[in-house]
Amino acid sequence: MSLISDAIYAASPTTARGTPTPLSSDPKGERLAYASGKSIFLRSIDNPAISKQYTQHTAQTTVARFAPSGYYVASGDVSGSVRVWDCVGEGATKGEYHIIAGKINDIAWDGDSQRIVAVGDGKERFGHFVTADSGNSCGEISGHSSQINTVSLRQQRPFRAVTGSDDTSLVFYHGAPFKFNTSLRGQHNRFVFGSAFAPDGSLFVSVGADKRIWLYDGKTGEPKGEIGAGEHTGSIFGVSWASDSRRFVTASADQTVRIWDPEAGKAVQSWRMGDEGVPSIPDQQVGVVWPTGRSDGLIISVDLEGNLNYLVDGNPKPTRVVHGHQKNITAAGISGSTLFTGSYEGRVLAWDIDSGVAEKVEGENHSNYVAGIAASNPKSDAEVFTVGWDDTLRSVSVPSKIFTGTAAQLKFQPKGVASTSDVVLVASSDSITVYSKGKQTSAFSVKYVPTCIAAHGTNVAVGGDDKLVHIYTLSGTDLTDTGIELRRATAPISALSFSGSGEKLAVGANNGKIYAFDASGEWKLITDRWSAHTARVTSLDWDESEKYAASGSLDTNVMAWSIEDPGKRIKAVNAHKDGVTGVAWERTGKTILSTGGDATVKVWKMQD
Repeated sequence: MSLISDAIYAASPTTARGTPTPLSSDPKGERLAYASGKSIFLRSIDNPAISKQYTQHTAQTTVARFAPSGYYVASGDVSGSVRVWDCVGEGATKGEYHIIAGKINDIAWDGDSQRIVAVGDGKERFGHFVTADSGNSCGEISGHSSQINTVSLRQQRPFRAVTGSDDTSLVFYHGAPFKFNTSLRGQHNRFVFGSAFAPDGSLFVSVGADKRIWLYDGKTGEPKGEIGAGEHTGSIFGVSWASDSRRFVTASADQTVRIWDPEAGKAVQSWRMGDEGVPSIPDQQVGVVWPTGRSDGLIISVDLEGNLNYLVDGNPKPTRVVHGHQKNITAAGISGSTLFTGSYEGRVLAWDIDSGVAEKVEGENHSNYVAGIAASNPKSDAEVFTVGWDDTLRSVSVPSKIFTGTAAQLKFQPKGVASTSDVVLVASSDSITVYSKGKQTSAFSVKYVPTCIAAHGTNVAVGGDDKLVHIYTLSGTDLTDTGIELRRATAPISALSFSGSGEKLAVGANNGKIYAFDASGEWKLITDRWSAHTARVTSLDWDESEKYAASGSLDTNVMAWSIEDPGKRIKAVNAHKDGVTGVAWERTGKTILSTGGDATVKVWKMQD
């Protein structure tokens, strides 16, 4: 048997306040490219649950651009490296070029898909023109005194290029090879954040932090005039042209996206995100793309939270909002057909397993690191409990995807959470605290440091840094120490999971070893041969048949283990960049869901 990758539910674009977030679409308008974490994602526009992940960057990625041919992507990162790679086949890297000694802010391709230019915040220089296949120089960037935020290339001959910088100026280049032609000053008086040539090459446009939109002649670079003065009331972070070159779209910190008619010099359509008249920082629009090759006029913008907003002319609100995580996923739990995930910054999402689409859990969210998620009954759509390092315990209504009731304030930092019926148990560094209906009912002090907790029926298992699993009995809301200690592990316990019937317990340790125990009575060891992980086991889960257990580890691998043949394992190597943080069996079949440090959810099918 083997584990086959079935789907990747992609992370959201990485965003930063006051900084543009570049989006790119392929020539057919089928896929979106963007940077997230150390990965680049190519995501289907019509079916966002389908995506491809490029993981060869070793530093935080910043930008990805499709070649006009549609066969390659050029992507950059904060170390100044640009990679050119195949986006049709297996994602093989065609070339890696070190452009500047600093962050890459933007990349552009020429119309022949042969040359690229990358710009950013360098030390000796702010960018360079190179050939895509060999990295040979084909032009020089000059004329700027501060980091360059944006670059655009004219797709027709004679080739032209324009760059925009923090020094408030634009520089116009003739090529190829590309050489300085003229410096455009006075149009903007603050940072220039975006520039774009029209697809027919007749015009180019620039936008910036001064809320201004300027048009220029595409061949000569001569300024033609400003349009829309005063309409945007916040910095303009993104600009993109329609494929007919008659209109372009802008995205701004004033929470709006606007379509402009350059001939008429005015906006012809506007969308405002968030509630009308209520300023909202998360709803600031920091990037936009108008995908070419589509007949539906779709525009996609990204807000500061990383949500992708699908905008269609004539509709006042987004027709679709695609949610995802921007930071590494730190906790996961399954309830019926919904996977709940929590991330480093406190965001909790509910994923529909069948469609692969996430909804943000509304209500009063955690303010930072989500430390654990536990379902009251994993088989039913009832209630899910979350704990975070804001020292709160919260409950989520599974059907409505809303945080319910008042958060229970913990007097400690939680190490983990478990639930059985309507009782919730939270482990801290020196105690196990029991909650019922959002209120603390009892606390049980311990002499070791708990590291994880699991519960089923009346059995409660707590893993400790003393390399032992301590077994307790739960009667109502009272916890009793049975005196049973499972002593097989040779390293601190890091993960625990009861099977669906509660008759088996899987135990994971910091050294990558996994043990299975019979939990139906005498707590006998079933197997200690599950030992292929090379780093801390972060998550365990049993399938419905209880013949298989799945594990995830910081070694980036997902594995499935068999009770009947403990010497064998099925594995997905390098499943998640930066480690696996959660695994869960879909209850209906041989499918494993995994979450990781790359902020993605991945689906794995077991195949004979």
